[in-house]
This record gives sequence, structure tokens and C-alpha cells, in this order.
Amino acid sequence: MLRPVIGIAVMALACLLAGTALGKGGGGHGGGHGGGHGGGHGGGHHGGGHHGGGHGGGHHGGGHFRGHGFGHAHGGGHHRAMRFATGARHGSNFGQIRNASVRPANFRNALNLHSSAFRNGRLISNPAARAQITAAAALAGWHGASSGWWQHTGGGYGWVGPLFWPFAYNDLYDYTIWGDGLGFWGYGYPDIYAGLFGPYGYDGLSAYLPQRPQGRRQARGVALDQLCGSDRREIVGLPIDQIAAAVQPTEAQGASLDALGSASIDAAALIRTSCPTQVAATAPGRLAAMQQRVEAMVKAVDLVQPTLDRFYGSLTDEQKARFNALAEDQRRATASNGSGGSLVQTCAAPAAIDWPGTDIEARLHPNDTQRAALQVLQDTSAKVSASLKAACQPSEVMTPPARMAAVRKRLDVMLDGVKSVRAALEDFYATLNDEQKAQFEAIGPRRTS
Repeated sequence: MLRPVIGIAVMALACLLAGTALGKGGGGHGGGHGGGHGGGHGGGHHGGGHHGGGHGGGHHGGGHFRGHGFGHAHGGGHHRAMRFATGARHGSNFGQIRNASVRPANFRNALNLHSSAFRNGRLISNPAARAQITAAAALAGWHGASSGWWQHTGGGYGWVGPLFWPFAYNDLYDYTIWGDGLGFWGYGYPDIYAGLFGPYGYDGLSAYLPQRPQGRRQARGVALDQLCGSDRREIVGLPIDQIAAAVQPTEAQGASLDALGSASIDAAALIRTSCPTQVAATAPGRLAAMQQRVEAMVKAVDLVQPTLDRFYGSLTDEQKARFNALAEDQRRATASNGSGGSLVQTCAAPAAIDWPGTDIEARLHPNDTQRAALQVLQDTSAKVSASLKAACQPSEVMTPPARMAAVRKRLDVMLDGVKSVRAALEDFYATLNDEQKAQFEAIGPRRTS
């Protein structure tokens, strides 16, 4: 009975119960601008409204599981801002958690039984913990080896069933504020490849359908909506309390910081609208979902970036140095426990995947017209891969606004790449008959490495 919980539960408890690592409290966001924004272990809470995200339309492309929507109900209410624990980010167990292994057995049950992990702000703020949760969810529908071939260098996965880029907003602000880009810069061409040749078969995708009654018991599915995006302020909001504790803003600066916090919640809600409403079972459907997700992330950055620039620009040189030190402290802590790595190396790491030309030829037996369209798709994919590698230029020493600008630039390159490959794919896919399409979709699930 206990085996299903090993993969996630042990990791979650390690995060929550590591004494020193989680024992230190972050600064509170002081009440009232007249009194300033309190730092240290005291301080009040910064109240914020609840912003619920709507949900966009369905995905394009054939082969969807019709009738199984991913609608989410959002309750209203008032949420108080999170109080980030410095130790939660910088504790000595951070590297141990990042490098911990994930057992593939019974992941679906583990994720459901311990869905409380998704409500824990400190846990979700840890990129290593998110990678563990993502890996468990990604492998719940995977019928291959213990580690799926589409796994990222940092241990996470870009695709979890029909969802592209789980915990997207957390990855954005992890890099922007903390300088921890292992999650964000781990995305690139291999994820587009995994969109082309999806790793999940029809049976595997069923693990990501909504929970449904099954006799007296409730059939369990992966909590996909929780990985897609949360509407809880303590999960998705920027660490406003900790920023305030670091820079000690004036009343005017505090108003700008409040605006930044509100923009961050709105941006998270916008990203949540890109959560899949259907399970796309074809390559065109997956790339359409991928494009929709990246477009939402671009719009989210556009919401936050101006407010971040304004707040940072209002700071004195000394305050900027203290703000920048948040990332510098994180970088030193990561380096000390050996869990880090060059962002450039992570981003530009050569993909250990080859174009499955032999499999395509053997399975599809394309005619000359199809072979010509396939060649365009392969050439386009190669160009996109090269352009994404060339765009890997994250500096080791940057300010939060500069890092967010790098995020925006990277997402632009990613979006252009997805659009280019998607156009070539749809041209090729249109030449195939139903049997050839089925054979094309079978390539990814049968891949072992």
C-alpha cells in the first residue's frame, strides 16, 4: 500500500521537514505604504485579490479524444501573499532534492494521493521539487523505460501527456528573480521534436483524462490542471515579500512593487488559459497546443515586464544591489552543493535524438510527393534546432529586468520555431492517408531512447 507514495511523498516530506532548510522565514510585506514595507522575520501580509484564469479554445488537428474537456472551476475569495522562506531556496538539501531519483511505479496514484503537494507554495517554489513532480506525472502515461526519451537535462519533462511546459510561470519567475534558469533554459528543440513524435500512445493519454466515476470508486487521473497553472497566489505570485525585505522600498516604490505583484497574478491567470481543453493525439494537434502555450507565455511576460522595469528603475543603486543579490545568493548556494550547471550548456546541450528517417520510410512507404514534403519538414526542423541553439546566450551576471528581457527574446525564438515546424508538418500531414497517419503517430511511443 505504501509503494505508490514513494516517488513523490518522500521527496515532498524531505522538502517540508528539512529543519534548517525550511526553518527560516522570509520578510513580510509591511501593512500600509505610510509605514513602509517591513523586512526581517516580522511584517504583515500583502493582501491580494484572487484572479481566476479562463480557458481558451480547443486544439487543432485531428485525433482528439472528443468529449473529455479539461474545464476547471475557480472559486473566488481573498488570498494573502506568500511568505517565502529563504532557507527553502538556499538550504543544504536543495542539491540533494534536485538530484534525487524518481521511481516510475504507480506514479498516477502517488500524484493523486498527494495532491496537497500542489498547494504547498514552498514546495512548488523549489525547481528541483517541480522537476520531480513533473517527472512523476510525465511517466504516469509512459509505457517505456524508467526514464522517457524526452526528459530534460534537469530531470523534468517538457511534455506531460497533452500538456506542454508544466509549471510554466514558475519557470519564468525562477529565472527572472532568482537567476535559476535550469527549468526555463532547459526548453528547446527537443521539445518540438517530442511534439512531432509524441511519446504517448492512445492508452497512455488516457491517464491524463479527467477523473470519472467507476462503480463505487473514482478512477484516478493525473492532476494535469495543477501542473498546467495554479490560481493560488502563494504558488504563482512573485516573491513580493522577499523583494520588499531585501530592498526596503519607500512608499512610492512600494506602490510600484504592489503593481508588479498584481501584474504577476494576472500573468499567471493568462498562462492558465492555455491549459489544454482536449487531449491532442496527433502531431498537428500537439504543435497547435504548443504554440498556444508559448503565445500565452509571451503575453504573460508582456504584462509583467513593464511593471518590473518601472519598479527596478525607481530603486537606488544600493537597493538594486540588494535586489540583484537575491539571485547571487541563489547562484552561490547552487554552486556550493554541486546542483548547478551552466545555463548555456543546459540550453545548447546537443539533443540525443536523431531524425527517424528510417522508421518513417519503413512505416509510411511515402510516395515522391510525400517524400518531398517530408524533406521540407526535416530541413525546417534542422534550421529551427540550429536557431534555438544559437539563441542560448543567458549571461551569468544580469539584473532581473535583463533576465526577463532574455526570457522574452528566447520565447520569441521558440515561438517562431514552433510556427515554422508546424506549417511544414501540416503540409506533410495533409499528404498522408489515415493508415500513414497512424503509422506516423506510432513512432514516438515505440522509441526507447
